[in-house]
Amino acid sequence: MLFDLHCHTNASDGMLTAPELVQRAIEHDVDVLSITDHDCTTAYAQLKDSDLGNLKLVAGIELSAQWRNAGIHVLGLNIRVDAPAMIEAVTLQQNARRKRAGIIAERLEKKGLTNVISEVEKLSDDISIGRPHIANILVAAGQVKSVDAAFRKYLGTGKIGDVKNEWATLEQIIKWIRGAGGTAVIAHPSKYKMTRTRLQNLAGEFKELGGHGLEVVSGRQDNSDSKKLAELCAQFGLLSSCGSDFHKPGQPWAELGKHKALPEGCVPVWEHW
Repeated sequence: MLFDLHCHTNASDGMLTAPELVQRAIEHDVDVLSITDHDCTTAYAQLKDSDLGNLKLVAGIELSAQWRNAGIHVLGLNIRVDAPAMIEAVTLQQNARRKRAGIIAERLEKKGLTNVISEVEKLSDDISIGRPHIANILVAAGQVKSVDAAFRKYLGTGKIGDVKNEWATLEQIIKWIRGAGGTAVIAHPSKYKMTRTRLQNLAGEFKELGGHGLEVVSGRQDNSDSKKLAELCAQFGLLSSCGSDFHKPGQPWAELGKHKALPEGCVPVWEHW
């Protein structure tokens, strides 16, 4: 069985629609798929009447959290999207995203860019707004040549559009996921570039707060990273998950279903569903 428990549609920062993503997963022989858009579950409404064939869909989300002044992403897997806890989570997280997008747009207009505020306000409520959406607005208006250029000039780390968001606490995120009957998993831990000690602190506190697991395999990451994360799971009694973190075609390091298998000895999250 091939499990891909981390991917994105154009409801957040992915490129494909939910039906297109499902079709690509089927073509790539994925057996079990979880669409984990950032702070929203819109994709599941779009797939309500879709023919999934033999593909099993596990409802999921990727929630943004704050931990010790650092931004952490937590996957909520096997959730009930209509649970009151998840509806509350999505509502509050989306409000935070809209507020941040408005601040970014105001800053960009003060910098001399035009019509950013009005274009941001036009974005559908079904979209989980992030900086990539604002970058696309700038490209469409001809104010920058590419998304990469938008981030280099205005939206990247340390630039005028780099507005930090006050996300919910790690404890609150876990409560929301558990309240929706889901499994809380720290997404792509290796991407946070933490020291070994800090990562251990995160894993230990996550477990104490009621978290369930770590994403041990994320895309085509180095085997050494996967091994270290597997050891952390064993150390703290955490479950293991895996996913591609697919966003769009043309990124072979994050293609649907092309991530490596979990290291030997891991206890997969799906064994506890």
